[in-house]
Amino acid sequence: MKKLSYILSISLCLLAATAYAQPQKSRLQGTNASGRTSSSARRTTGSSAQAGSNRAELMFPTAVDVPEEVVWRRDIYRTIDLTEAGNAALYYPTTPIGKQVNLFTLLFQLINQGKIAVYRYNTDGLENFTQDNRMHFKEMLDRYTIPYEAAGNTIKVDAIDIPSNEVLSYYVKESSYYDQNTATYHSRVTALCPVLHRADEFSIDPVKYPLFWVKYDDISTYLSGHTLMISDLNNAAQMSMADFFATNKYKGKIYMTTNMQGKTLQEYCPTDSLLSGEQARIEKEMKDFEEHIWAEPVDSVELARQDSIAQAAPKKKGLFRKKSSSTTTASKEKASKSSEKKAKSSGSSTPRVSVRRQRH
Repeated sequence: MKKLSYILSISLCLLAATAYAQPQKSRLQGTNASGRTSSSARRTTGSSAQAGSNRAELMFPTAVDVPEEVVWRRDIYRTIDLTEAGNAALYYPTTPIGKQVNLFTLLFQLINQGKIAVYRYNTDGLENFTQDNRMHFKEMLDRYTIPYEAAGNTIKVDAIDIPSNEVLSYYVKESSYYDQNTATYHSRVTALCPVLHRADEFSIDPVKYPLFWVKYDDISTYLSGHTLMISDLNNAAQMSMADFFATNKYKGKIYMTTNMQGKTLQEYCPTDSLLSGEQARIEKEMKDFEEHIWAEPVDSVELARQDSIAQAAPKKKGLFRKKSSSTTTASKEKASKSSEKKAKSSGSSTPRVSVRRQRH
């Protein structure tokens, strides 16, 4: 009996040792019997890494893209002057203060980290988001003489060398459209271009150098995680960069529209007065469409033509003559006598009494 118990205990110990020697799937997920990572585990790890890189997109979802098929759409280009009070929130601080950075410093860091793609600014001023027109980070640094240190594939730029203080304006492309599927009107930013203002030895005024175009949808995720101070009176009033653009808080003047000839406003408006008039006309067209989208459409050009014809038409004289003083006095006296006559007739009249005669 003792011998049988001894044999059973030894067998149980051997089975336990064999089971312990086998790899536990709950602890070593994705490993095979040889201890190597399986292909399915590698795919899982890769997808986890990609999900980690896109964590910002999950935390701050981007806006919906502009639909390709709409019944009405107007693309305009504005220039945003950062020296104006309404746009100063995008300029300060010029050097990073902790996590607080301005718009260009944020874009510069994202480009250096390879998180966003930028595209060259061509001579026609239009954006070209093709792979052939993509600009590399080192190309931008060399073109605009920005100091950097290269160590292999890593490029390091000191915060003090980022020319954020020289980026004094932006080019912004807006797309205003009416979505017939949702019966809604939208006006949103689709592209940005920072403009470098740098003094040149051959000119007195600073020369403007448009740096690159970037898709707004590529940066909107990162703009949602950075806030701006939007009030000088209330420093607690803050807004994210994405909301700043989504709500059109910036102030900018129109310098170009998408047209068949590809001309800017200055090319067919040689004087400042004509340029300001053309800008006001385009702004009115946009406002008219938005305000009368549910009513009868308004043609701003036709209204302007009618107003110009009405102003140019000569006024006809003699239709409304001023009455002479004698005629006016006579009419007043006649009206006075008529009123007195009515008053006397009404005042002198006495009620009539009917008397019945009786016989005695």
